Parts: sequence; C-alpha cells; structure tokens
Amino acid sequence: MSEADDFIRRLIGFGLTEKEAQCYFYLLKYGPKTPSPLAKALKTYREDVHRTLTGLIDKGLVRPSLDSPTLYTAVELETALQSAIKKHETELLQMEQRKRELEELARQQRFRPSDEVSTFKILKSVKEVLTVALSTLASVEKEWVAVVPPIATVISAIFVIEAVKEFIGRGGKIRYVTDITYPHIESIREDLEAGAEVRHFDKYSGLMFFVFDGKISMNAINVADLRRVSLSEPVSVLWTDDPA
Repeated sequence: MSEADDFIRRLIGFGLTEKEAQCYFYLLKYGPKTPSPLAKALKTYREDVHRTLTGLIDKGLVRPSLDSPTLYTAVELETALQSAIKKHETELLQMEQRKRELEELARQQRFRPSDEVSTFKILKSVKEVLTVALSTLASVEKEWVAVVPPIATVISAIFVIEAVKEFIGRGGKIRYVTDITYPHIESIREDLEAGAEVRHFDKYSGLMFFVFDGKISMNAINVADLRRVSLSEPVSVLWTDDPA
C-alpha cells in the first residue's frame, strides 16, 4: 500500500466516503482546482465531482471561492479534522442531555421497575451504540471485557477514551482482544497508557463482543464491515442484560 493509499484509507476511517477522501487528498496535495481538472484526475464525471465537493463543503473540509470559475480549496488538515471531532462531540453531548432529561421525566412518572426481567434490544447506528456504551460504562463497577475488530478501536479513540480513563481511574479493569499491529496500535495507545490490558489477535475482523461486569453484553457481527467512522453509519448490535 502506498503512502497516498494509506492516507486516503485513514480519511475514510475518519468519516469520509472513498470519493470524498480521494478528492480532499488531491486538493491537499496539488492545491485549489476547478471541477474539470478534478474530474480528469479522479477519472470520473463533473457531476460526480460536484456531488463530492458539496459533501466536503458540508463537512467543513473544502472552501469554494467567490470567483468564476469556482476554485475549490482544501481546508488545512488539522483544522478540518478538529472541526469534525467537535461536530461528533456536540452530537454526543446532545444525546446525553436528552438521556438525562428522559431519565428525570421517568423518575417523575414513577414507572414500575423491571430489574427482575431480562431484556434485549437492537442498536441500529454507531451513535446509538456509543450512547448506550457510554451510559453503561458509567454504571459499571468492576470490569469491561471485549473482543473487537480494529475499526472499533478507532471509534473508541475518538469518542470513548475519556470514559475509559475515568473508569480505570476509579478502579475499574478493562481487558480486550484486537489487532494491535500498525497502524491500529495508534488507536489504542491512550488505552494502554491509561492501564487497559490488551491482547493481540493478528488481522482480527470477526465478532464485536462487549461484556460489562458479567451482566450486560453488546455484540455484533458487522462492525468490521464499516468503511468509515461516522455516527450515522448503520450497524446491528444486540444489547442484553441477561447474563446467560
């Protein structure tokens, strides 16, 4: 794999489509361009380039000029990625705020407790999985055990690392199995520094499986198929509080 391919793959892992990653990389490397040379360089149609540029503009990665013909300029990489992270963080904070409001309303309603009944549910997006995982981790007392494909460690490094540090800081234990070869090691460096125990499984791409305190589990078979890190990406994750 060339350095360009590696760079593009990492952009895809950060939430861009393959076409957006290729277009943004080209603009970073060769400077501002109009759609015509972009279409020629990327071996596609002008209409396709326009759609791709619109997506990059919406993500804050490209700026159009006011001149005619319009020149499209790549936003500085560090600025663009930091903006993307803040957008995702804002979405998660909004979800957490809604969760707290609903919990307060539930207390006021005095719903009948259902602690003695085992339940399950299907989580259908990365955002939903992260919201439930963060909420569950906040209530876990002893241990979080996991087997995960590398894409899950990338998502964790962006959205879950602070909760991981807080859990380990209050005496919790985190153990998981994943592929820790390059470049995946970069995604779990902070976990290791925080005190998580990690075991290597070469080229692991199978089931994602979490167990919290031996009581609650989350598992999925399709997380390894994710092409990018995006809160809106669809997944199918089974959550249950049935120990069996």
